[in-house]
Amino acid sequence: MPEHIISLDLNDFKHGDAQTKQKFVKELGEAYEKIGFVAIYNHELSDDLTENLYTYTKQFYALPLETKMKYRIEGIAGQRGFTSWGTEHSKDSNVGDLKEFYHFGQEIPTHLKSQFNYHENVHVAEVPEFSEYGLKAYAALQTTGKYMLRAIAIYLGLEETYFDQHIAYGNSILRPIHYGPIIDAPKNAVRAGQHEDINLITLLMGASAAGLEVLDKQDNWIPITALPNQLVVNVGDMLQRLSNNKLRSTTHRVVNPPKEEWGSTRFSIPFFLHPVSEMRLDCLEECITENNSKAYEDISAGEFLTQRLIEIGLLEKK
Repeated sequence: MPEHIISLDLNDFKHGDAQTKQKFVKELGEAYEKIGFVAIYNHELSDDLTENLYTYTKQFYALPLETKMKYRIEGIAGQRGFTSWGTEHSKDSNVGDLKEFYHFGQEIPTHLKSQFNYHENVHVAEVPEFSEYGLKAYAALQTTGKYMLRAIAIYLGLEETYFDQHIAYGNSILRPIHYGPIIDAPKNAVRAGQHEDINLITLLMGASAAGLEVLDKQDNWIPITALPNQLVVNVGDMLQRLSNNKLRSTTHRVVNPPKEEWGSTRFSIPFFLHPVSEMRLDCLEECITENNSKAYEDISAGEFLTQRLIEIGLLEKK
């Protein structure tokens, strides 16, 4: 892990005394102000669960394209199921990213389904374990994210459980990604163009190969690879907006490998932690000062998500 990225023990926050807990909050907040990424260990995702999810992710992507396309659902902006190669692009580019991906979402109790009206998860008949371990990982990362947001709430001067009600049945997404072999010289296309994440925070388990880079405040690209037993957790645009730029959503990208490695594949599984659509992202009063005036217009999480899905090519503008 590069020296720019600090590594923190989540147990210091969950189980530490008041002084240890406050030290975690301070170091986390300062890291998010400086670069927007930290590494976390002693999270809720077990090594066994991670290994199984990667195993069955690879089995799914090894299926023929026509089989995978059975799990592409029209008209839902890719919110569940399969999205094919080159469909998504960064908001400042029209060139499709060199990746294909799958989305798992929130499993809502039957008595609440009409309230949230989320799309149902799509289960892969050919590799049933893909869905099984995907949903288990979703739950583990959701719990980890809850504790991270509790620490962030304290740092922002909010009540510790401020985010709990907003994320309990939030519109979060687990995205197993496959970056396939590069066959021909790409025309300005990379595995994932530089971008900022839409959501509150993103939790990323270790990828199968290098490639992730983040942009620091000096405009240097820094390679990031999660070490074994660690998650990389970064700030997204929703949290940047809510905190009135106190916490910065960091620009990052996934670069193509050296030409001699074009035949290789890369797998990555981020968890994008979203709140419910009704949550307000209006800049917090606690984050508006004489030196940091209000930077954004008032908006809901759902409205903001729709804007961004249009910008990255997953939703057509009406």
